[in-house]
Amino acid sequence: MNKLNGKTVLITGGSSGIGLATAKLFSAEGARLAITGRDPERLAAAKEQLGGDTLTIASEAGCLNDIETLLSQVKQHFETLDVLFLNAGVAEPTPLEMATEEQFDHIMRVNFKGVFFTIQKALPMLNPNASIIVTTSITNRSGTPNFSIYAASKAALRSLVQSLALTLIGRGIRVNAINPGPIDTEGFNRLPLPGEVFQAIKDDIEARSPIKRFGAPDEVAKVALFLASDDSAYVVGEEIVVDGGMTLVCLP
Repeated sequence: MNKLNGKTVLITGGSSGIGLATAKLFSAEGARLAITGRDPERLAAAKEQLGGDTLTIASEAGCLNDIETLLSQVKQHFETLDVLFLNAGVAEPTPLEMATEEQFDHIMRVNFKGVFFTIQKALPMLNPNASIIVTTSITNRSGTPNFSIYAASKAALRSLVQSLALTLIGRGIRVNAINPGPIDTEGFNRLPLPGEVFQAIKDDIEARSPIKRFGAPDEVAKVALFLASDDSAYVVGEEIVVDGGMTLVCLP
């Protein structure tokens, strides 16, 4: 317990799923928290679960104006940051023949552009020995026919983590990634697919998984805690896979 005692943490996409599970764990470990989300109702529900001391901010992850406003509020509240967990993202099916420019721009803006500029604009607030954690996805190393834009955005993040890890380690700032496989989150369950198609995809994933189930957000949160804490002081530029073995059977 208390692995994050006294540390200040910002979690984007912290109102549900992996982000909320991580916020709960970090809070239990002594962190002072700020979380973001797009839905005011989910943010309010998250604040109720996390406690009144949690700073909750409605923010669009891919909008530079929102990023600047977010970090201004965090600076006013905390002054500095010890942990920046960039977890906000969007996933939607984009079959090649049906994908639109609007979809392409939206996914890349939220999943890649938003992460890059949040890190850039948060730099003046980051304490020495700060930890930056980025959520990628196992799709960034495998062919994903109907989610090609999403997969490409996550592959861009994998590359970004490696480059920024070298850029920032001289300042004492570590950059690493968590690479989740199939996780049973609200976001996954809200994929815009017909019910029978969604169930078929879920059944197929469970059948192909070596562990024969989806992961839980709490299981990813524990890896985030490792990367946020001093336990990972010698881990730089890595991408830790949390997927129940899926990449062992799904990658070429």
